[in-house]
Formats: sequence, structure tokens, C-alpha cells
Amino acid sequence: MTRDTRICFIGDSFVQGIGDPEYRGWVGRVLAKTPGDLTAFNLGVRRNTSEDVRHRCWREVLPRTLPDADNRLVVSFGSNDAVVEDGTVRVEPARCLDNLAALLDESRRRAIAPLVVGPPPVIDAGAAHTRRTLHLADAMAALCRARHIPFVATTRDLSDDPVWTREAMAGDGAHPGAGGYQTLAGLVLAGPWHTWIARGDHHPS
Repeated sequence: MTRDTRICFIGDSFVQGIGDPEYRGWVGRVLAKTPGDLTAFNLGVRRNTSEDVRHRCWREVLPRTLPDADNRLVVSFGSNDAVVEDGTVRVEPARCLDNLAALLDESRRRAIAPLVVGPPPVIDAGAAHTRRTLHLADAMAALCRARHIPFVATTRDLSDDPVWTREAMAGDGAHPGAGGYQTLAGLVLAGPWHTWIARGDHHPS
């Protein structure tokens, strides 16, 4: 009997794949390299912060799950949280971590297995934004480790990646093209993704 695996990807414009002329983003590329019978839902929304994602998560995710299915949730946000508007970051780091913790704890409570993809850098937001995003990503990784939830680090690798940087600056300054999203997909696939997909349980020991 084939396992019915349903994966909701929720987050911001990087999840949505903005800027990719092929309209696949990293999510589509990861799915194309993942064996098995998967049903996937891209719930990325441009400019979303962790606050926005926490607010809408369950009303969007729950209708896409089934009681007897292997339900999964991929969460990715933080880049917009670290953007400065009117002299302050959109969402303070402590609040972003609270939002992530709340989503992960509720996901576990609902027997929906979570995985977190760290926030990509926004290249034209400058070095200070990258530093803030790196610090936030490190704190996210620690939070996930404490909960035994897989985390994919992306910020540092992408900020140093010439394809991601070149494509972002050739576009809107934030979003790459096909090559950059391929690089991000490669980071996800090289991380805990395949182990996470293959695991049938929701509660690691």
C-alpha cells in the first residue's frame, strides 16, 4: 500500500519562488528530486514575516491534511523579519523565534511532522541585513536542535554563492532566477530532506 504523503510548504516569497522564470523555485526542484507519491502545496506569500505565517498557518494547512495521511509541514521564514522599515526590524528576533516555536509545537501536537528551512539572504538589503539574518538562522537552528526537528541552513552558503548574488542583483535585488533556486534546492536535498521524507513516524525518540 502506497503511503499518502502530503507536504505543505509555508513561508515567504522565497518559498513561493518569486523571480524564477521557470516558476518552480526551490520547492518545485526539491519535489522533482524526491521519489514517492507526494501531494504538495505551496503556501508561500510574498513579504510574509513569521508573524504573518503564524497567523494564517493552520487555517491553510489543516484543510490540506487527511487524518490517515502522512502529513508534513515545511516552514521557512525570517528574511522579511530582519528587514528594517521605519528604523526598526519588521519582527524582533525573539518574537520570530516565539513564532517558530509555536508553529513547531502545534505541528507536533497535530501529528504533522515539521522541517525548517533557514532564511535566505536579501542581497540588496546589505551586509547588516545579512548579519541579522545569519544570527536569526543560528538561533532557529538551535531551537530546532532542542526539539529534534530537522533544520536546513541556507543563509551563509547563499550569501557567499556567486550565482545567487548575481541573479538577485540582476533581478529585484532579493530574488534569484533559476540558478539561484537550484542552489537553494541543492542545499535542501543535501541536508536532512531525504531522511525526513523516508521516516514514517512523526515522533523521533
